[in-house]
Amino acid sequence: MAAADVDNYLAGLGEAERDALQQLRLTIREVVPDAEECLSYGMPAFKVGGRTVAGFAAFAHHLSFLPHSGSVLSAIEDDVAGYQKTKGSLHFSVDKPLPATLVKKLITARMRELGSP
Repeated sequence: MAAADVDNYLAGLGEAERDALQQLRLTIREVVPDAEECLSYGMPAFKVGGRTVAGFAAFAHHLSFLPHSGSVLSAIEDDVAGYQKTKGSLHFSVDKPLPATLVKKLITARMRELGSP
């Protein structure tokens, strides 16, 4: 049912936003194939062992990758230097999606933070 909730979230977006976030969703699933999809704070998220390791959302002027941690982005500061960000979100646009290698680094940093390999 949770994957259907994510599908419903994406269905409510414009085509460009939906396509960009669907690609991000697929990339996250490649990095953590056993993750459970859910909604966290009304936004799509992925849990491993009951702990949220990644999420995403669409906002009026940007898309966001959400590491569900206030320290992941600072842990890989050099890799995210060219992006707009807050302590807990990395912003990107529909025409400049996040590279798969960066998504992997973000999730790896979060998993490491949680004590997972």
